[in-house]
Amino acid sequence: MDLQTRKIEFVQEFLKLQSEELVSQFENLLKSKMQKNTKPMSVAELNSRIDQSENDFKNAKFKTSEELLSKYK
Repeated sequence: MDLQTRKIEFVQEFLKLQSEELVSQFENLLKSKMQKNTKPMSVAELNSRIDQSENDFKNAKFKTSEELLSKYK
């Protein structure tokens, strides 16, 4: 199972949670991990990513949201 599929399945299960306490625990875990792993992106890196995204779009290298949703239903 690839990472994208795992994340989608996780989110689907997360949305089923009814415990506010458990949701808070996940929020805290995510916040603590994000703070440790987050580093600012340089302007050059951001511009490079934007250029690559625009090129991908021009060359039809993308999936629509409908395609993604139908793939994981």
